[in-house]
Amino acid sequence: MEKEYAIIAFIKTHPDCSSKEIFDGLNGLISYATVKRRIISLLDKQYILQSGNGKNSRYSISPAYNLFYPIDIESYYRKEIDERNILPGYNFSLIPEVLSKVSLFTEEELKQLNELQSLFLQNISQLTPNEYRKEMERLGIDLSWKSSQIEGNTYSLLETERLLKEKETAAGKTKEEAIMLLNHKDALDFIVQNPDYLEHLTVARIEDIHSILIKELGVDRNIRNRRVGITGTNYRPIENEFQIREALTQTCDLVNSRSNIFEKSLLVLVLLSYIQAFNDGNKRVARIVSNAILIANHYCPISFRTVDSVDYKKAMLLFYEQNNISAFKQIFIQQFRFAVETYF
Repeated sequence: MEKEYAIIAFIKTHPDCSSKEIFDGLNGLISYATVKRRIISLLDKQYILQSGNGKNSRYSISPAYNLFYPIDIESYYRKEIDERNILPGYNFSLIPEVLSKVSLFTEEELKQLNELQSLFLQNISQLTPNEYRKEMERLGIDLSWKSSQIEGNTYSLLETERLLKEKETAAGKTKEEAIMLLNHKDALDFIVQNPDYLEHLTVARIEDIHSILIKELGVDRNIRNRRVGITGTNYRPIENEFQIREALTQTCDLVNSRSNIFEKSLLVLVLLSYIQAFNDGNKRVARIVSNAILIANHYCPISFRTVDSVDYKKAMLLFYEQNNISAFKQIFIQQFRFAVETYF
């Protein structure tokens, strides 16, 4: 990575440079053959752009550079909130000018994901309908538990299983915690029973999933019309109801325009959280809708069971503050692998 950093640093200060100019500018730090190999790698990662061909090729930093460039999370969060140099508010150009023009995964990442999906299809082909139903139920319990835990729910996994299977509430827990978990089950049951419901994403259907997830929790059902704050960050989501709806519509259009299912699922996961369209329940909606897209297309759903809640929040906040998806993308890949290898 150090060699790639050096090349990127040079391109930043010398836009539209050639590979020979990069080599000369690095004063022999890297061989010319290595420069050319690293340029190919940087193009695949979408950190840089190429114009021209052959000897006329020129390189510049990609608009998507900030989206993908790996950031050391531990170093980043050693700084207090007010010390971090963050994007102060919602980036209105992110969807139309960046995300609409890039692929979220490298070729190597897609290869890994597609191999896992093939394994999933192979494994479920050997299951009876009843065995498949039981595995989906097990995954659903884990997802309900982890999704709620990320939001501060204190039910254990065992207590969640008892609640969802036997309607047995846990001692010392609040009524709202039980309702949150039961709502997750209802939302997942709805998705499994109506697998094509979110195959084509619409704002109205996102709102429907939100209504299921927040019922009896005293949360407003509609798109918010007032400011919300997010704990742990100075990032400020959109405040205007009409702009929120426009951002959701842009998200739906972007997701519907993509053919790659992994990209659809990841886009939903980060953008519905980023937009914060509702007064509460945004990340829960994002996780359910993201899984609904996987299920609608016969892909393995994700429970997020083994992700640390703090790590999840840090990766999400990094997207809020820097529009950088690198950490969250790795969580997505890791959790897809876990789901395929654990449940099916």
